[in-house]
Amino acid sequence: MFPDLTSYLWIVWLVFIFIFVIIELLTLEFTFLMIAVGSLGGLAANLLGAPWWLQILVALILSVLLILTIRPVLLRRLRRGEDPTPSNVEALLGMTGRVLLPIGDSAGQVKLLNGETWTARLSHVTQSREVVAGERVVVTAIEGSIAIVVPAERNAPNA
Repeated sequence: MFPDLTSYLWIVWLVFIFIFVIIELLTLEFTFLMIAVGSLGGLAANLLGAPWWLQILVALILSVLLILTIRPVLLRRLRRGEDPTPSNVEALLGMTGRVLLPIGDSAGQVKLLNGETWTARLSHVTQSREVVAGERVVVTAIEGSIAIVVPAERNAPNA
């Protein structure tokens, strides 16, 4: 009455391959590409007449081997010409600036070395004190649109 569903398992493998390739196109991290190739191995095992459990085992082993061996090589090759200069928030960490509006219990304002003006708060690791206008500070973190700063050492060179 019911057909043997294992005879249609090749369709499932094709769907898996298609889904993993689409996900890979969205992520570009080569993980899902390796899983898609592993699923291709499961499809090949199906076409050779292997039982369903062996097909899954072939796909699993092939995927893991590719992720552990080929993926790191591809990622290194992809990132070879990348610019190592930090950007966005990473570029602000460690940047010095001058206080424009005093920072105490409430937030103040700082002008960073790159010319940007940020709302700023003192880091929780800093002693509770007021940082006056004109004093040098260093950005230690960014929380949303607020720069978390610590006062710069007094004997450090001016920014």
